[in-house]
Amino acid sequence: MVKNIKRTVQSVLCVSALATGSLFAQTNLTMTDNPVAAMLDSLANQKVLEKALSKPAFPKSNKYKYTEDSIPRFEDFVYENRLARLDANSPFDLVYNPHVKGFIDLYTIRRRQLVSRMMALSQLYYPMFEEIFDKHNIPLELKHLAVIESALNPNARSKAGAVGLWQFMYPTGKMYGLNVNSYMDDRSDVYKATEAAAEYLKSLYSMFGDWQMVLAAYNAGPGTISKAIRRSGGKKTYWEIRPFLPTETQAYVPAFIAANYVMNYPTEHNIYASTPRKTYFEVDTAVVKEPMSFTQISAALDVPVDEITYFNPQYRKGVIPAGGNMLTLPKAKIGTFIANETAIYASIKSQQLVASESTLAVKEVQKTHTVRSGEKISTIAKKYGVTVADLKSWNYIGKKGLRPGKKLIVYVRQDVPAASQAATAKSDAPKAPQTNVAAKASAGSANKTDSATTVKLAENTGRPATHNVKKGETLYSISKKHNIPMQKLIEYNNFKQNPQLKVGQKIKLTS
Repeated sequence: MVKNIKRTVQSVLCVSALATGSLFAQTNLTMTDNPVAAMLDSLANQKVLEKALSKPAFPKSNKYKYTEDSIPRFEDFVYENRLARLDANSPFDLVYNPHVKGFIDLYTIRRRQLVSRMMALSQLYYPMFEEIFDKHNIPLELKHLAVIESALNPNARSKAGAVGLWQFMYPTGKMYGLNVNSYMDDRSDVYKATEAAAEYLKSLYSMFGDWQMVLAAYNAGPGTISKAIRRSGGKKTYWEIRPFLPTETQAYVPAFIAANYVMNYPTEHNIYASTPRKTYFEVDTAVVKEPMSFTQISAALDVPVDEITYFNPQYRKGVIPAGGNMLTLPKAKIGTFIANETAIYASIKSQQLVASESTLAVKEVQKTHTVRSGEKISTIAKKYGVTVADLKSWNYIGKKGLRPGKKLIVYVRQDVPAASQAATAKSDAPKAPQTNVAAKASAGSANKTDSATTVKLAENTGRPATHNVKKGETLYSISKKHNIPMQKLIEYNNFKQNPQLKVGQKIKLTS
């Protein structure tokens, strides 16, 4: 009954608009510089997807006898009937009108190749969306919301600074537990961001009690919807308050209905999914207990870096920091990681010592900067040694830019080793090829024997008890000079990993 009333209201509005010719004009307006189209286009520019998604395979015999280059078009009643079937089992009003038709044309005609990419990505993300939404008891159709928000691109960033599959702004993300720093952006974490989106959608439903209104509020914010309700004279349905909404939000619900349509009827439009690298059921996760880079994971597990990047979009610099963060990879590779976890950590620590790399040991301290009169975002970024993009991801900066007195969150790096030490370490470090740790597991006993022999020889060389550090020396160069394994020097001197040496410092050479 409620659906019928809403549909009647919507139909009356559409007929009225058609009578004046304004509806098609407005539909065309929403297609100009349309954020939904912009998100679709972002899929074409994602280098990480070039190897992850292969060209869709056109079936030699298909249900509708289309040729490969055929672009089907249908009469309006066909779209109406198809949406009516979806509407019968949905809490949303999946109606058909010229607004919706404009977005159906966008998906099935103008950007049909990019819809193939979205269909491939849906095989990785949709099962997880459905699992989380079912747990929160919210409609599963909301999985299509990510289509219009980000085109299922976890790296998507809007002009306003919203990030990820669900396009969270920094303050809203923080409100729902999504943290952002130089190494990680939880808004691009597929699981965490979907949990946050479910919580936010539930919160909006508790405010408005109508899923169409929830969609509008997700786009424009609950405050904007409340204002539109007041301006409309207290109307409570989306189609009634639509004329009082921002232009982008007026297009939002029609875009959602069109996304539902195209993701349910792609083959009718001769659209087929690209082949994804892996589907949701072919990947798994593991907790990473020690910091490591994508390059190190690649060497240890024999996985291309671009594949690690594809499955782990939340890591901004190709580094998984300390703190028990998640690694997502194909199930076989996760199995290898878990089976050889201790050996992998040991190998990475050894590489860090040899190369005196300190990237993963960098600490970040949160600071607050109060904007002064005349300051620009670029000068503030330069002052703290960060990028403008970083500042925008940590803070909401509206169209009007910075105002004096506004407080900005800034993450400042500290404890970076001296450049001379890092440079010397790199020049001294041997250029040994990266090896697969898992493959070396069978040779573990032989390696232990060689290590024990080296230590025994070193202890019988009659070396001095201490060594005074000279300018430019590193722990590696000292260990090489006195033929002592670096790990022994660390133990003798109670050093932490990657110690910073000072000129004149005394280093113990024996226990």
